[in-house]
Amino acid sequence: MIPAERPIAATLAALALCAGASAVRAAETDAFQAGRKVEFLIGAAAGGGYGLYANVLAHHIGKHIPGAPLIVPRLLDGAGSLTAANQLYSNLPRDGSSFGAVFTGAIVEPLIGDRAKARYDSRRFGFIGSANRETIVCFARKDAGVRSWADVMTKKLIVGGAGWTSSIRQYPAVLNRILGTKFEIVTGYPGSKEAMQAVEKGEVQGTCGIQWSSFAPTFGQWVERGDVVVFGQIAAPPGDPEQNRRGVQNLWDTPMDADTRGALELIFDQMEFGRPYITPPDVPAARLETLRRAFDATMKDADFLAEAERGQLPINPMSGEEFKSRVDKLYATPDALVARARAALE
Repeated sequence: MIPAERPIAATLAALALCAGASAVRAAETDAFQAGRKVEFLIGAAAGGGYGLYANVLAHHIGKHIPGAPLIVPRLLDGAGSLTAANQLYSNLPRDGSSFGAVFTGAIVEPLIGDRAKARYDSRRFGFIGSANRETIVCFARKDAGVRSWADVMTKKLIVGGAGWTSSIRQYPAVLNRILGTKFEIVTGYPGSKEAMQAVEKGEVQGTCGIQWSSFAPTFGQWVERGDVVVFGQIAAPPGDPEQNRRGVQNLWDTPMDADTRGALELIFDQMEFGRPYITPPDVPAARLETLRRAFDATMKDADFLAEAERGQLPINPMSGEEFKSRVDKLYATPDALVARARAALE
């Protein structure tokens, strides 16, 4: 009996050591965050969907972080979130005292975009989670005469765009180059809010590539009044339930060959992590885990959900672990498809 007891004792001792180490790490995390201000860098213009989501998150996530730090949002718009992503990667503390919100395009920019401007390796960020899985919509003023994907294949539509990696600049450009649509893109608007104002003024005829969750809270009444027509959606099959109910055609239901579909999926699948939150690289694992669990708890927080509902901000979250897995999968795409997608985005 004595020989058999030795491995049991050793196992119990090891478990006790592990439990003690976990308790030490938890206590260290509590002590680290207590009384701190945590900088929340938001790579978007004021008033747009990314800013709205990020501010609602900032109101609630702090109470789920041990030590209850004060979350301090800071807007840093520029180059479709590339300015913020570069700051997170190179300049902000790597100790868990900062995190950020960036456009989905900024996550894949080093893979399929401008590597000179995206001075970071997205795979090295810490992935906290995403608040929503997005549906992209394309719409036109009723006087533009565009009612379907087929229409925009043959008829020019002048659309408003924003920063280089913004979806309302990238996505119509991609569709022009890969599918042959006839979007004429007016770039330079600071963000989606200003592009929408340009539609209202008649400076442009519509927008393609805006997230429905950004469009609906402020501009959904345009659809209800019949001022604009949502003529296309881009959403994982079988499509967005609300857009399906409205009879809006999904891009993936249009005919295309396998290579074309593969290149488009590389670009559009980023919408599965539609509202991403990340940390700088090399944040200690225990502190990244703390932020992930705080994010997960916030996504179930009744007060957070009530505020999101009041703001008409759909919540369909993705965990940090799944977010990381999806990013790793995108970065493992075959070179030939990456080259085709890159060419379409130039």
